[in-house]
Amino acid sequence: MTNDGTIKPPPAQPGRREAAAIDVAHLSKTYNTTRAVDDISFAIARGSITGLLGGNGAGKTTTIAMIMGLVLPTSGRIEVLGHPMPDESAEVLGRMNFESPYVDMPSRLTVRQNLTIFGRLYSVANLRARIEKLAADLDLVEFLDRPSGKLSAGQKTRVALAKALINEPELLLLDEPTASLDPDTADWVRQHLETYRKQNAATILLASHNMLEVERLCDRVIIMKRGRIEDDDSPEQIMARYNRATMEEVFLDVARGRVQETTS
Repeated sequence: MTNDGTIKPPPAQPGRREAAAIDVAHLSKTYNTTRAVDDISFAIARGSITGLLGGNGAGKTTTIAMIMGLVLPTSGRIEVLGHPMPDESAEVLGRMNFESPYVDMPSRLTVRQNLTIFGRLYSVANLRARIEKLAADLDLVEFLDRPSGKLSAGQKTRVALAKALINEPELLLLDEPTASLDPDTADWVRQHLETYRKQNAATILLASHNMLEVERLCDRVIIMKRGRIEDDDSPEQIMARYNRATMEEVFLDVARGRVQETTS
């Protein structure tokens, strides 16, 4: 919503002929008899932050894994930064990265050693200088040479973010980036993500259960349920359609099967 109280128009959604950061068409994934992702299509504009929402089992993680080329789709098409996935994954993997607090780094290695390994995997130029800059930006300096297994939850999250930014990605995929963090640390992480997006014209796809985070960061929200897309628009427009004041209320409506409550 703008300062004068009006609702912002929905964010532009690129057509198939435009260069989207992520372009998904009729994507499906079936495990045995379970349809984890069921014929979804969307295109995400470059430089945007898009929230991918849904309850447990909605298909978010499977969708992200297919976008990254880690899981093969049963059917459908995926293009990332203009390249079909997974056929041309070698062309884009160095231009994207992933962060999740649920993925631990080797605990016996120091923060510096972990970042060095990931930097080498991405062939980062001037790697030592890049690590020093990330350490300064993300307040890692005092524990750069501490084993990763001896860090607090907040410190581990900042290190995971440093790992995700080591190659200065054009596309950043985030899975619950502030889960289990105290409000101050979570706010600090969100501020850094906003700054990184603006300074680098980066695209961010954010899977989160924190609806305040979604309202603050996202230009657009895609809501999934049982493998299908339930809604897709700006947070303001979605809340207006459900006649709700917060995305958390909308999330509960969708999860519990309530219909949209828009009034004329």
